[in-house]
Amino acid sequence: MVSASAAIGMALVALGMVLTPGPNMIYLVSRSVSQGWRAGMVSLLGTMVGFVLYMTMANLGLAAVFILVPWLYVGLKLAGAGYLLWLAWRTLRPGGVALFEARSLPRDSRAKLFRMGLLTNLLNPKAAVMYVALIPQFIDPSAGSVMLQGFVLGSIQISVSMLINAAILLVAGSLATFVATRPAWIRRQRKITGTMLGAAGIALAIEARTPATA
Repeated sequence: MVSASAAIGMALVALGMVLTPGPNMIYLVSRSVSQGWRAGMVSLLGTMVGFVLYMTMANLGLAAVFILVPWLYVGLKLAGAGYLLWLAWRTLRPGGVALFEARSLPRDSRAKLFRMGLLTNLLNPKAAVMYVALIPQFIDPSAGSVMLQGFVLGSIQISVSMLINAAILLVAGSLATFVATRPAWIRRQRKITGTMLGAAGIALAIEARTPATA
């Protein structure tokens, strides 16, 4: 069974990942700001299903595929790094949009909100790296079923991610109103967000030089 230290470690890693702005958070916040928190929650439900799919595939042997074919793992990391760097450039460039800055988006149906939340997460390199590279580090083969541990640790990650994202979505509208009257705050938030995304992308690119060992 999963030890308390492994569960706490997984929760802390999940917290760090969810608090680092990425494709999921950017999409969810933009929907909540433009269409209301209920739309954000529907999108979040799609994101959760994406996590469940990743968790299931990883525990059924996807991680083993990346170990047997290391270049697929490296390719995934490099693609993820490129995507994060592109997001950083889009945020930092002149005219870039801050995370909680209000923007005009078309109103989507609940079905489309769910699909887009699901698709955004399935194409999210952070989610892929989480299940392929990070979660296996907390699995102890001597503690029992590896698959069961994988599902328990994955469930911890999903729970942390959903709780934090839900809290952010509930206050996103208020934060958008707050920053709308404070241009200097918007500029600082853009710089912080862009820098964090860029740092994550560079770190991921550096790590891609090392073959998967998980």
